[in-house]
Amino acid sequence: MPGVTTTTVLAEDLGFPEGPRWHEGRLWFSDFHDRVVRRLAPDGGLSVALELDDSPSGLGWLPGGDLLVVSMVRRALLRVGADGPRLHADLTGATRFRANDLLVDPAGRAYVSSFGFDLEAGAAPEPTALLRVDPDGSVHVAAEDVVFPNGMVLGPDGATLVVAETYAARLTAFDVAADGSLSGRRVFAELPGVAPDGICLDAEGQVWVATARSPEVLRVRDGGEVTDRVTVGSGSLSYACALGGADGRTLFVCTAPSWRPGPRAGRIEVATVGVGAA
Repeated sequence: MPGVTTTTVLAEDLGFPEGPRWHEGRLWFSDFHDRVVRRLAPDGGLSVALELDDSPSGLGWLPGGDLLVVSMVRRALLRVGADGPRLHADLTGATRFRANDLLVDPAGRAYVSSFGFDLEAGAAPEPTALLRVDPDGSVHVAAEDVVFPNGMVLGPDGATLVVAETYAARLTAFDVAADGSLSGRRVFAELPGVAPDGICLDAEGQVWVATARSPEVLRVRDGGEVTDRVTVGSGSLSYACALGGADGRTLFVCTAPSWRPGPRAGRIEVATVGVGAA
């Protein structure tokens, strides 16, 4: 039976936290209702790293240190350097509705997910494409027919990419070629009844999955076995997660009662887990 751990609250009174990444000793995350990227220190101190005129989502860093940020409604990938944000890639020609999460590989290639249908209007789910943006800003279709591709992780050897398909209730794995192209699609985990959202990878190759419709985060083995479970605070649902902290064993969870705008009830919750970050 999987173990069960309960989180504590590290930060609260947030709009809607998303896209958490542990970077240079702090947790970075997007607060997309507030249109800012925030940094959170281990002691709970918050600061604003970036203000935008759009909702930010996925975050990642290029090898040279510039930050990449998904601009959701504009469907753009922004590059943030010393002179502020500028357009890195226009995604409008390859997406239908909001751009969403982001994974940047060691070569500076960015994999970008998008909604694929008008979620806010209650449209029926439709498959869409997972995109790859090369370091020169060129946009390519990395995989077709994915159902609300969302959070992603890359294996430590760079040879496997796993993406959460939120409205297909599964994690899907791809083989990654030297040029960043994807092939060999297979199911990493079927998760009936779960809406997998943001994910992160641990050092044993297992994936922590924020569940979007339930107050928990699941640790899942390749094949679908749930090996651990973290419960988040009362009234919250889990939307994204990241491993970090001094030893990589702090699980940071982005929580809120709903993804829709409402009372300021977004939180960053934390739990100590047994296996550190990949």
